Amino acid sequence: MKMSRRGFIAVTGAALTLSGCGQEAKPAQSGELLRSKAKLPTPFQVPLPVPPVKKPTRSDAKADYYQVVQRKASLEILPGLKTEVMGYDGLLPGPTFDVRSGRTTVVEQVNELDVSTVVHLHGGHTPAPSDGWPLDLIMPANGQHAGHHMSGGDMAMGKRTYTYPNQQRAATLWYHDHTMDYTAPQVYRGLFGLHIIRDDEEENLPLPKGDREIPLVIADRAFDADGSFLYPAAKDGPGVESAYMEGVVADVTLVNGAPWPVHEVDAVRYRFRILNASNARRYELAFDKGPAKFVQIGSDGGLLDKPVEHKTLVIAPAERFDVIVDFSQYQPGDEVTVVNKLDSNSGVLRFKIARKAPDDTRIPATLSSYAVTPRPAGVVRREWRFRRGDAGDHRGWTINGKAFDPVVMQAQVKLDQYEIWSFVTDVHHPVHVHLAPFQVLTRGGSSKLSAYDHGWKDTVDIRPAEVVEVLVKFSAHKGKYLIHCHNLEHEDMAMMAAFETI
Repeated sequence: MKMSRRGFIAVTGAALTLSGCGQEAKPAQSGELLRSKAKLPTPFQVPLPVPPVKKPTRSDAKADYYQVVQRKASLEILPGLKTEVMGYDGLLPGPTFDVRSGRTTVVEQVNELDVSTVVHLHGGHTPAPSDGWPLDLIMPANGQHAGHHMSGGDMAMGKRTYTYPNQQRAATLWYHDHTMDYTAPQVYRGLFGLHIIRDDEEENLPLPKGDREIPLVIADRAFDADGSFLYPAAKDGPGVESAYMEGVVADVTLVNGAPWPVHEVDAVRYRFRILNASNARRYELAFDKGPAKFVQIGSDGGLLDKPVEHKTLVIAPAERFDVIVDFSQYQPGDEVTVVNKLDSNSGVLRFKIARKAPDDTRIPATLSSYAVTPRPAGVVRREWRFRRGDAGDHRGWTINGKAFDPVVMQAQVKLDQYEIWSFVTDVHHPVHVHLAPFQVLTRGGSSKLSAYDHGWKDTVDIRPAEVVEVLVKFSAHKGKYLIHCHNLEHEDMAMMAAFETI
């Protein structure tokens, strides 16, 4: 099956240079910088918003039921300007699902947009019909369809129901659009949100809770002069090279949908659930001054076995880091800024210490009994090569030399069987596996891992010309699933492969 959108994106024009907070694509980035034309605000003036928690429409003994409407909305993201977003419930980010492990979440997604959509619960242990296969389209409810139409999937008119068993550990997941060839522009315009799973093991720990547990969804975006999102225009046709095929990086940092926000905190410990929802940009987060550091307690797939301290935090697209930050050594009136060291220490967000306050939290030396799995012997091994190159008439991104074809399964994987998968790259690729988490075994041929490889993950950042081995085991659900690069421009240019669990 030939893809409909392989050239993908072209330059949309020159833009205004951003003074003070400008973000340049550094060698550690994979992507081209897109500059805003709009007048941009002074950083650290807009309060940090927190996405609202979604409430169920009804509940029974086993499940909670929700309805989400995908619709356009006009939001004031940049002060004084309106931006049209494509949002879940018209929000940016979408509403947060806060659910219990083992209790089913049923979500009816209603598409009131003018394009088809697909919803993927990233990190979810999800049955194949609800995983977000990129051709299982939700067609617009109004019957009006501007742009992409693709056959070969299970199309639903107007709405589709997704069932998430949540049979997994407490973890910070997220949901986002996964439409084949159009994931990048549709996530860029707002189709993403958080899905937090809780369980007793996590809640029994003496960690910060309530308003001291805060999600930080980081995403870079560029804005046209009228406030609309600026994104390279789509170009149909295989084989068309694009200036932005490396990935789109932009010059405005949004946190929970606000540009370079500021948040007032007490001089106590806080828990931050950090998600990189950018299309292609990496971040190396650090504090600009003072003793603050990141104490990691969780990764993509839930709690670590023990905490890990970081002076800086490198986060690739789609990765999540669950961290504790202790502000107790600061004084009321102090300000500390989180900066991105991969972007000349440009600002991300700022904290203002407001007051001293009591704090009965602590970080236990042992976090989870869900032990790291020893490396088994005699397991099946598979290699996945992520490359730029030619695949027939396709010039773009490939896995094992092939552009994504939804009718071709590149592997059949037995359930309940450990496998070791090797990921081999040419340039930077954040590799995501659907259905099951994995553990990183080796990086660059060494069992000495990156400081950010700990715990159970579903996305791993792989550096140029590097090999990373992971241990994975799929269970419970048979069907078609995906492995792909989570640089969304790479994904849209066919860097996905299908595999089948049997």
